[in-house]
Amino acid sequence: MNQWTDRILSHFTADLTRLWVACDPDNVLLDEKLLAELRSRGFEVMLYEDPFAFRAEFEERYRGAWDRGEAGPAPSLVLHLRGADQNALPWDIVHHGRVVRLSLAELFPRLAYSTVKQVEPEHLAALFDAHEAELQSARGENESKDFILEHVYQLAPRSIRTPVDFWRELLRMHFANRSLPPLFAKHAASILQGKGLFADQPVAAWFSSKSVLLRVVQDAWYRYLSGLGLDGSRTGEPPPPDYVARVDIPFDHSDVQVLVDSMFLDGMLHPLAVHSVPASMPSWIKAGIVQDPAALQALVLKGVDGLIASIPSDGSSHKDWSEFAKRYGEILARAHGLPGAEGSEQFLKVRSSINALHAQSDGRLQAWVAAKHYADLMLQPVTKGPVMVHHIPRFLRHRRAAGEAKVALLVFDGLAFDQWVQIRERLIASTKRFAFDEGTSFAWLPTVTSVSRQALFSGLKPREFDDSIDRTDKEEALWKTFWQNEGVNPNDVMYRRALRQVDQLDMLESDLADRRPKILGLVIDEVDDRLHKERSKKDVAMWIGNWLVTGFVDRLFSMLLDKGYHIYLTADHGNVESTGVGRPNQGVIAETRGERVRVYRSETLLADSAAAYPSTVRLDLAGLPANFMPLFAGGRTAFVPEGDQVVVHGGVSVEELIVPFVKVSYVIGTE
Repeated sequence: MNQWTDRILSHFTADLTRLWVACDPDNVLLDEKLLAELRSRGFEVMLYEDPFAFRAEFEERYRGAWDRGEAGPAPSLVLHLRGADQNALPWDIVHHGRVVRLSLAELFPRLAYSTVKQVEPEHLAALFDAHEAELQSARGENESKDFILEHVYQLAPRSIRTPVDFWRELLRMHFANRSLPPLFAKHAASILQGKGLFADQPVAAWFSSKSVLLRVVQDAWYRYLSGLGLDGSRTGEPPPPDYVARVDIPFDHSDVQVLVDSMFLDGMLHPLAVHSVPASMPSWIKAGIVQDPAALQALVLKGVDGLIASIPSDGSSHKDWSEFAKRYGEILARAHGLPGAEGSEQFLKVRSSINALHAQSDGRLQAWVAAKHYADLMLQPVTKGPVMVHHIPRFLRHRRAAGEAKVALLVFDGLAFDQWVQIRERLIASTKRFAFDEGTSFAWLPTVTSVSRQALFSGLKPREFDDSIDRTDKEEALWKTFWQNEGVNPNDVMYRRALRQVDQLDMLESDLADRRPKILGLVIDEVDDRLHKERSKKDVAMWIGNWLVTGFVDRLFSMLLDKGYHIYLTADHGNVESTGVGRPNQGVIAETRGERVRVYRSETLLADSAAAYPSTVRLDLAGLPANFMPLFAGGRTAFVPEGDQVVVHGGVSVEELIVPFVKVSYVIGTE
């Protein structure tokens, strides 16, 4: 433990009472490490958001047990209130609970509160150490920003004097997944541009958005190679669009070389395919070029090896897993695009390496879920991005409050992150208009449509829609109910499903013109429909490529953006290749084609199937109805006829559980 953890958790002593109230307007207590430590001490944390949902869960899981003289799910319960006024809670809770107040203003009295509020929770421990050790007097707002940049993000913009300094620090920061929050990005940019560095460039965007920066670096790399006399075709990347800032990066400096080399291996950057390399070329550029299919294969294999070496542990944060999932998707997309026959020696070598990645990452992720870290995701704040898919409606509510009056949620049913990479690259190749701010979200377990997509549109945990958890016909009503509860007129909310073909867009456009909804929910199901017909994800990738040629996706994006919608794209779950192990006789699945899981309403039937299939996995998952008990297929197997090769979903893997969450917009100047 550290002094930050000691300071926060010193308020909670398990033997004082079994009911606590945390008045925490800044969400201090919701840091994952604090939640894990609380759990180890016998505390469970429950959010107070919807009074009715809270009362139902509290009475069922805690009050009933306490009244019977039983301990309940945990020795102590902390009710978390995102506010400072305890009187917002029911009288009986305040009367019986012990109140603890947490505030960033009190915890960091020598820093400007407005700046500390922008620091991500996982960085507060480091900031607290620095605050206690190095600050004797209060700092103003700009001084607070300087202090936080230096001690949290390891960036000292006032010390950057040359372009080499700038690119070294910027690339290092993004390679370590430390993008700056907008407040600090603007501050750092103003300091640098005040010195005359990149005065006419969007430096703040480079600091805050990894995806924006990588486009700039990618273009600069190709132009750098061209200057060396190396020309060729771009692997996975089209010619540089007009909107990308044309900036020269000092790739020949050793401080920059080492970072760029690692970005190529991770799949963040795409190499240039060349026919030959003159002997005079420096050896360090080899990571960013490929001479033949064998070189591209070697690049994929190195990337996979790097992923295996960096698989998060069962104690890692959800952000560690999210960043890993994005790298995973980039490498898999590159692997699916490798030339060569599926049964060739080249393909089999790549397949063996990827199988090792699958096995190790699946095992670690299952251990992470079993250690209750997945349960903590439900508690995370949504204002900076939805951590789980059921957070998405509330995140969109915040975006509307921030000025995005018209929002469109596009749910690509079954889309794994590697398949999003394929779509993204195709769109960049076919049009120069779109920009993408990429993140991730966690699907609900089990990763089937009736559970995860229904949670996505309703904003509810699955235990809160128990009556429809095995079907999807209530999605539209749940979507509209969420917004009606937010005070939105029902006529301003629209839902459409089963969209996949270009000829459907004319009718959609007509409906939008007639009804002029402010909130739009669309289900695009082409990927999910197709994946269940294929035997491998490589085949799915080929089909997606053919589908994208029809122009459905780019026309859909353009139509919505032209009508003033802010587009958010996500998926309800991903998909994996699996091998059949047979069908259990008992139990039903929550969705006909979610073949990686069986769901039981009887403990006896579940135990019988688990005994009959010893490789299966049972996980205790929060948020599900009490009588909804999933049994997951082990490894990369599925409950289909033995030996069948299929592409399915429902289980616990990076590809199924962590899905894209992307803001799609026009690039500035191309509207």
